[in-house]
Amino acid sequence: MQATRLTLICHARTDARKLARFALDESLEMDWQVARGSRAGDFKRPPQLLSAPEARARQTAELFGAQMQIVPALADCAMGRWQGVPIDDLQKHEPEALQAWLTDSRCAPHGGESIEQLCARVADWLETLRSTPGHFLAITHPFVIRAAIMHVMQCPPAAFNVIDVEPLSATELRFNGRWRLRLQEHRSATETMTP
Repeated sequence: MQATRLTLICHARTDARKLARFALDESLEMDWQVARGSRAGDFKRPPQLLSAPEARARQTAELFGAQMQIVPALADCAMGRWQGVPIDDLQKHEPEALQAWLTDSRCAPHGGESIEQLCARVADWLETLRSTPGHFLAITHPFVIRAAIMHVMQCPPAAFNVIDVEPLSATELRFNGRWRLRLQEHRSATETMTP
């Protein structure tokens, strides 16, 4: 039985991350057009390139190739009325709501998607890949990658906020009868592109 290989890449840095706010559908901080295709040779055989629908994910996907499939299940967590809001503002004006969201995975005081709903969406999508062998390269968001790791590792909901996912980091998952997290060899700074 041939394995399913899924490499999850976090989109490159945006202003939202630098400014500590929930993201809008914004472009990357880097000049992604100049860097287009610069990481296409990262894999011996080209994987099937998947992308979340947001601009920051699609632009990052362009670093790896031009032919991508947009996958709605890879979309960032819907933050409702908190979209674009700095976390400092929420700490000042809605501290109870922010605390509830951080501690209760079923809570969505912003009117968007709860962490529990996000995790269920990502788990459902992972299950669809189980019967599809081959290598998939999915460009997505930190929250989606956290949810995928939690599903594979069977972590409790409290683990969600203790997983850090850096821009352009890679997380490798493999399915061969069961999902496994695979830690990869560290590449030197000269082998990686900085945003």
